Parts: sequence; structure tokens; C-alpha cells
Amino acid sequence: QPPARLVADADRIPLPAARCPPAMTGLVHSQATLLHDTGAGHPERPGRIGAVLDRLRRDGLAERCLEIEPRPATDEDLLRVHAPGYLATVRGDVERGERTLSTGDTVLSGRPSLDAALAATGALLAAVDAVCERRSTNAFAVIRPPGHHATPTQGMGFCFFNSVAIAARHAQARHGVGRVLVVDWDVHHGNGTQDAFYDDPTVLFFDTHQSPLYPGTGAADEIGAGAGEGFTINCPFPAGAGRREILAAYRERLLPAADAFRPELVLVSAGFDSRIGDPLGRFTLADDDFAEMTRLVCGIAARHAGGRVVSTLEGGYDLDGLASAAAAHVAALLEQA
Repeated sequence: QPPARLVADADRIPLPAARCPPAMTGLVHSQATLLHDTGAGHPERPGRIGAVLDRLRRDGLAERCLEIEPRPATDEDLLRVHAPGYLATVRGDVERGERTLSTGDTVLSGRPSLDAALAATGALLAAVDAVCERRSTNAFAVIRPPGHHATPTQGMGFCFFNSVAIAARHAQARHGVGRVLVVDWDVHHGNGTQDAFYDDPTVLFFDTHQSPLYPGTGAADEIGAGAGEGFTINCPFPAGAGRREILAAYRERLLPAADAFRPELVLVSAGFDSRIGDPLGRFTLADDDFAEMTRLVCGIAARHAGGRVVSTLEGGYDLDGLASAAAAHVAALLEQA
């Protein structure tokens, strides 16, 4: 059960005035995210984006979505989460022609990698703008590189900038959103997102992930610190876990905590490497399970946030499985819009 203080804190923060958004799902992507060249055989490859978009078009889902115009992230955006020294490190690595980011296991292919990372984060911020400005009810950002492993001071795990964390801060700074729920269903723990909000009671972070697995964080007793204690909920599961365990965590852990927290915006780190058959994970979720998790998250948003949900692509490395799961996710977003 969520701590009593979580309920009390939520009661002190006013909800935004109710408005009636259009019944529309937004979709955003940027060609610039294809510029990041990870090399032959790397699982985080440009083809991931094409696989998702091709499937959405083939299934007639893309044409039902509002196309959102992307834009690159600015330093002002990035500095809401990342330290100035880290931004200097990234740019220095790029200028020196380093082949990997000096802070962690992330491939660099020169300036195109930085441009792709800025495009990815900016595209997600454009989706947040569309939802917060009521141009769409919910939205999905089809972007790469992923972001949830990037901490305020370190890029790692294929990630440069923590797009979902930056999106939460952007919503708070630019749109007056008070409370943000971040849900991460990637098979890997979102350590960077957790680090960004570990002592912050305005962001509730919920994460289901395989354990032990990279990056080795996300134990059940990692619950936040200081004013943020109780606002981090980690649900680690062993390899082989699937619908029974993970959907139970959503219903038994996430729903009561979210209803006590009453988020004004819901963000989803939608990693589809938790799908059965992914080469980097050993969860057994199926497409229908991603659709059900989407409905549960949208239900939270419908009760507390005017339906406002923005999801962003994180992992997912089997192209067919990634495309199929993403299509199920978008179909559920359209159903709930």
C-alpha cells in the first residue's frame, strides 16, 4: 500500500482545471534519430524505428494518429535533468571523435549521434506539448537512442540523455504540471530515471524489470530517499516472469499508489524488450499484455490526469517482436483516446 504521507502530500497539491481533450492519439518521430550509427551487429540499430513505423502504417494505425512535428532538444531542456559538466563531456567526446561515450557503454558515431540524441529527446518533448496543450489525448514517441539508463551525470546502456526524465521536468516547468507518474516496463531497470527523482515527491516512479540483469539496480528496497521516500516503487522479477507476475504488480502495486498520488500526467518508458523472444531479456510478455498494461495506465490517467499519457520507445531488439508489441500499444492508446 502507498505510504500515508503520499496520500496526504497529494491532497495538498491542487489538480488542474478539467478540460475536454480531443479523442486523438499523437505520433511523433524524427528522421534525425536514424543518424546514430551503432555499427554492424549492434542491437540498438536504426532499423528499429523503421520496423515500428512500417508496422503502424501496415496495420492502418499511423493514419489514425495525429502527426506531431518534432524538434531538437535545447540545452535548456537537457539542463533540467543533466549536469552542465555531463553535457560538456558528451560534446567533448564527440569533438574528439571517440567511438564510445567516456561515461559508459554507449556507441558514438560523431556528431550524428549527438544530433540523434537531441532529436529523440526533443521529439518526446513535442509529444508532451501536444498532450498538455490538448491537441491530443495521448501520444507515442517512436525514437532512438533510448534514454532511461542515462543518469544526471552519466550516459550508459545505449543512452545519452534521459528523455522521459527531461519530459517530466519539461511538463512541470512549461505546462504547470504538478505531479507526474513515470511507468517503466522495459526489461531493464530505469536506473537513470530513478536517480533523477529519487528524493522528489512530485514524481512517482514505478518500474517492473528482470533481476538480476543490467544495470543491476532496482531492488525492492530502493524506495526513494528524504522527501521522496515512498515515491519509487521497484518490482524486480526473475527471468521467465510474464503476464501473471507483471500484471499483478500493475494491479496490486501501481494502481493503489497512483490513485493515492493522483498524477496530472502519466509518462511511460515503453521498452518492448520485455516481450517474449527478445535477445536481451527473458521475460515472456505477449502483445496482449502490453495492450492491457496500456489500458491500465490510461485508466489511471483517465481518473486523474484528463487522459494525458505520453509514452516513449525505450528498448526492444527483436524487430518483428518490437513492431508487433508497439502496434498493440498504439492500438490500445487509440482505443483509450
